[in-house]
Amino acid sequence: MTPIEHAVKNFQDGFNCSQSVCAAFAERAGTDHETALKVAAGFGGGIGRTGNVCGVVTGAIMALGLKYGFTVGSPEAKSEMYARVQTFIEKFTARHGSQTCRDLLGYDISIHEEHEKAKQEKLFSTRCPEFVRTAAEILEEMGC
Repeated sequence: MTPIEHAVKNFQDGFNCSQSVCAAFAERAGTDHETALKVAAGFGGGIGRTGNVCGVVTGAIMALGLKYGFTVGSPEAKSEMYARVQTFIEKFTARHGSQTCRDLLGYDISIHEEHEKAKQEKLFSTRCPEFVRTAAEILEEMGC
């Protein structure tokens, strides 16, 4: 199974968007699946269902950090990491028009009534898998 397929399957299996992306790429970076799921657990729904930065974006950033992150403080390492993150965000935004959950779904899911509307419209089962797939595809393109 490719990481792209793995990310989509994770989401279909009930993991949140951030977990789905992060865990799909974790083992390539030497991190076990379970640890990646735990680390990313609070980032779904635009960080704790606040509708902010989409969980697939935060999950992808964590995956990039696992693979390319630095453990010695240096301006060069920091710049390289930030450049990778910026590239990911630019590519994702180019495909979907935004990086925030509320913009991508068209609802502020931090508000109960809007969260319910998004559920009624089945956005979490129709739109979110698209975002998971896109994030995984971009990570693959970036060599993650």
